[in-house]
Amino acid sequence: MTTIDAQVHVYERDNPKRPWTNVLHGPPEVTGADMIAAMDKVGVDAAILVSVWTMYRWDASYAIDVRNAYPDRFALVKPVDANDPGVAETIADWKKQPGAIAIRIMMVDGISTDAADPGINRVLATAGRLGLPVNLMARGRLEQVAELAARNPDTTLVIDHLGLAQPMEPPPPAEPWIELPKLLALAARPNVVVKITGACTLAHEAFPYRDIRAPLGRIFDAFGLERCLWGTDWTRAVALLDYKNGVDSFRSPDWLSDSDRAMLMSGALQRAYKWAPGKR
Repeated sequence: MTTIDAQVHVYERDNPKRPWTNVLHGPPEVTGADMIAAMDKVGVDAAILVSVWTMYRWDASYAIDVRNAYPDRFALVKPVDANDPGVAETIADWKKQPGAIAIRIMMVDGISTDAADPGINRVLATAGRLGLPVNLMARGRLEQVAELAARNPDTTLVIDHLGLAQPMEPPPPAEPWIELPKLLALAARPNVVVKITGACTLAHEAFPYRDIRAPLGRIFDAFGLERCLWGTDWTRAVALLDYKNGVDSFRSPDWLSDSDRAMLMSGALQRAYKWAPGKR
């Protein structure tokens, strides 16, 4: 079975060529070779490189360099600035980038909470016209996402990290699934898919994290596995689990069937992003 991780991060040490804006939880650096070694050790065939907004903001050059070194293993997602009047041109240029399969909006302070915001809708409309899905880091804003999905029915919206607050270090939240109903409500929008990334960081039990299975099952039932994209959010999760556990917890033989696992860990991603390993 092909296994594709829906979100990983790579970055080099802080340096004058690519100075960090901030610090992401994780090792001092995770190079492309480091990520490939981690994937090969546990049998992950490919991954989506999401350029690290925390460190690099809108500069995706390091992720591009890594993808170009391993074009059969990685595809690319770039954050874009919804407040930039020239964002449509940025998205059009990104579409031409080899390996580019999507863009991302970080819905953080400074990004409007209004579903009618012209900047956000400019991003979504442009991406839809160009056939690029839009990843949304939207914790705390799932009602806004519902309205955005209705306004932009021809754009695929990909909800990062279950749309839920996830910890950077132990302990997990006392009530990690408290906003799950808001996520489940989005299943009614056919242009919304959800990334099952970082889910293990919400577990209160040790590996294989069986306590996350029931809430994840509700998501699978609501969206259908064909709209659920498995991934680890590596390396943000390093303080809570290792990469092998993040992968193997979904391979546990007492949980998913082989066909369900194939859809969750590969098939749904290939459908959403129209990309497969080796496709350049």
